[in-house]
Amino acid sequence: MPLRIAVISPLYESVPPRLYGGTERVVSYLTEGLIKAGQEVTLFASGDSVTSARFVPAGAKSLRLDPECKDPLACHFMLMEEVLKHDKEFDIIHSNVDYLSLAFARRSKTPFITTLHGRLDMPEIAAIFMEYREFPLISISNSQRGPIPWANWLQTIYHGLPAHLYDYNGGPEEYLVFIGRMSPEKKIDSLIHIAMKAEIPLKIAAKVDRVDVEYFKAIVRPLLENTSLVEFLGEVSDEEKNMLLGRAMACLHPVDWPEPFGLTLIEAMACGTPVVARRRGAIPEVVDQGVTGFIFEKDEEAVFQIKNHLSSFARQACRRQFEKRFSSDRMAADYLAAYKAALSGAFMKGGRNK
Repeated sequence: MPLRIAVISPLYESVPPRLYGGTERVVSYLTEGLIKAGQEVTLFASGDSVTSARFVPAGAKSLRLDPECKDPLACHFMLMEEVLKHDKEFDIIHSNVDYLSLAFARRSKTPFITTLHGRLDMPEIAAIFMEYREFPLISISNSQRGPIPWANWLQTIYHGLPAHLYDYNGGPEEYLVFIGRMSPEKKIDSLIHIAMKAEIPLKIAAKVDRVDVEYFKAIVRPLLENTSLVEFLGEVSDEEKNMLLGRAMACLHPVDWPEPFGLTLIEAMACGTPVVARRRGAIPEVVDQGVTGFIFEKDEEAVFQIKNHLSSFARQACRRQFEKRFSSDRMAADYLAAYKAALSGAFMKGGRNK
């Protein structure tokens, strides 16, 4: 018998997002993967989402690009109330709105599991997961668990992509690419310095949130004005991202924060494009050194890898490793096993990804 599964998405982006968006993109791949595996799925998401699941919309459109939205928390509060109106219809409820769902879970008799998609090193949140330890949690990398290793971890499940979504490209052009957020922790200034020292063109496809406008104006824009090697593209669509990643020599990812996963990394791998990433958070779990890319610590190491190893990189092997480790079919199967384990109680706290 198929499971009746409720999947809850954040409302900041549609499912899937039209431009930038990580969590909502993963929610889309998971939802479609579960349906493909024969499960009965209901998706709770913003009203402009597109899905083959049974769909319960929350609001007319996604919040980030909605100028009328002044309080996103209120919208998510009402989202959870909508879930509770339907909770008796499901065997299990899978939340992707982080700890917000936990207080609502105590009002439901339907089992809840929660995937945590962000960083967990903020001191305020430890008390929350201590208070709600009865609810099992999914991590997206083993590294992500570091700040709260004692939490009620059910499993680590790595993100996955549909195998057909990105095109393999065995003949790249001579440029580097970055796709993500324009923010200090993403080290866009370091990104530009690496490209300039390597003397290779760089394309930056990044969204600029309101909180990051000052960083962009004060730090990044002056660097862009002083070099002709770097092109700033802003946000890009999925079609544009496919071309940008596939044609690049490498995807550069010099972040300096506890990276929970890094969805862009496996998007690049799907194209056969190697990742050059700083050793932070989950990077060593996601990037297989010398197979799907190169891991570095200092900027000078990144420059060395780019200058000396990219020309001989085996892009076909990179694509094969993506297919082996990061498909959405594998992700859906892992979540289905996690749901069944949570329903049976047959799991140990602190379980790790194998």
